[in-house]
Amino acid sequence: MKGNFAAIVLVLLGTFFLLNNLELINVSLFQLFRVWWPLILIVVGIMLFFSPDRRDRK
Repeated sequence: MKGNFAAIVLVLLGTFFLLNNLELINVSLFQLFRVWWPLILIVVGIMLFFSPDRRDRK
């Protein structure tokens, strides 16, 4: 699941940057990050909470 999540994030980021460079959308990444940075912390925390613990594996 972790590999799939990273692949999806990369595809979405690439799509966002391509659309922004082609001027099909006009979004300031700085403004977006300034407003939504707490959501990034929440998502990372949820991912860490639900990720399997490697110490349990033998």
